[in-house]
Amino acid sequence: MITINTMTFNLRTDTPHDGINNFLLRTPRILSFLRREQPDLIGFQEATDLIRTWLRENLCHEYTLLGCGRGADYRGESTVLAYRTNQFEMIEARTLWLSPTPQIPASTYGCDQSACPRIVTMARLKHMEGERPFWFINTHFDHIGSSARQKEAGQLTAIIDALKEPFILTGDFNALPDSPEMQAICKHTGCPIRDVTADIGGTFHAFGMRETPYKIDYIFTNAEHTAKNVRLIEDAGEHGVYLSDHYPIIADIQLP
Repeated sequence: MITINTMTFNLRTDTPHDGINNFLLRTPRILSFLRREQPDLIGFQEATDLIRTWLRENLCHEYTLLGCGRGADYRGESTVLAYRTNQFEMIEARTLWLSPTPQIPASTYGCDQSACPRIVTMARLKHMEGERPFWFINTHFDHIGSSARQKEAGQLTAIIDALKEPFILTGDFNALPDSPEMQAICKHTGCPIRDVTADIGGTFHAFGMRETPYKIDYIFTNAEHTAKNVRLIEDAGEHGVYLSDHYPIIADIQLP
């Protein structure tokens, strides 16, 4: 068995509306945090073109990054994967749009979905000391429509069923644990999908504005062994500057 230290981290898009919590003002804290934790895998959400460039410039010596923007021109927000270059071999990678036409960039479900396309980024990796490959999957569900999220959940579980291999899934699902969309994932009758973050607290805190954060960020796996050291990084901010408006989550996941 190998132990893979996995993080999910919504970075919060770069926008001047965030004032002192604009992304570029948060980068020193983010970089210090990532260098301290040194996860093996990271699933980033809300990584815009600017953020992807910053990630590649600052993490390139340790990590390989995968992922494109969700727009028709492959620009815009993305669900970037990062894996330690010296620990994993990448076998294949995919980006799919969460829609009835997953190969068409910027496609959506329509219905009550926001104007934002939604994607899943995934890579088939093999740990240097592992016995077999596994899939690292990262996604970000719609922030407006429950019906759209339920369709996204159905598509995601179908993707996972077709893999027939171990997987680690990270993401911001924009849904509470008892919502229909999350129950569709957690109670899926196909490939087992275990929420290793079931016992942690809320993750979306709106730069410290929410007294009780929402639990909308998750790490899932079909690994038979229980994940260890699952923890929420409850960042208190420094002089009002936070890592993000979401708390990162970290878990040690054992795979064959």
